Amino acid sequence: MAHVSIYLNFMGNTEEAFIYYKKVFKTEFSAPFARMKDIPAQPGMPELAAADKNKIMHVALPTLGGTEIMGTDMLESMGHKLIEGNNITISLNPDTREEADRLYKELTNGGTDSIAPHEEFWGYWGTCKDKFGIRWMFNITNQPQPHGQ
Repeated sequence: MAHVSIYLNFMGNTEEAFIYYKKVFKTEFSAPFARMKDIPAQPGMPELAAADKNKIMHVALPTLGGTEIMGTDMLESMGHKLIEGNNITISLNPDTREEADRLYKELTNGGTDSIAPHEEFWGYWGTCKDKFGIRWMFNITNQPQPHGQ
């Protein structure tokens, strides 16, 4: 079912922040900590610095009313810089790729910093900043296949 999440970027303290948020909201992780070292090697992907391997690639935690927060560590070694305005992204999780593509097309009209939705190892993903400076992510997670398929 389609839903919206809020994606938070941190400079190396995602794990600390989400352990704190778990205590605050008294909920359990809907996606446990996945580390940068867990990313399957992709063609052309630079090798991770040793200090970055245990940084958080992804985590998710329910908060209130079905709203979920997700987070990741930005990597200085990859040129990431945390500034106010790039630390929060609204993550749209539509039911279909067609809807993801439609939303992307609409929100990139006059916007910048766009990566069109495309296949990644976890699913169909893209991102953009709209003409008002709001960051959006489009994500359809691959569904697990029944055993034996």
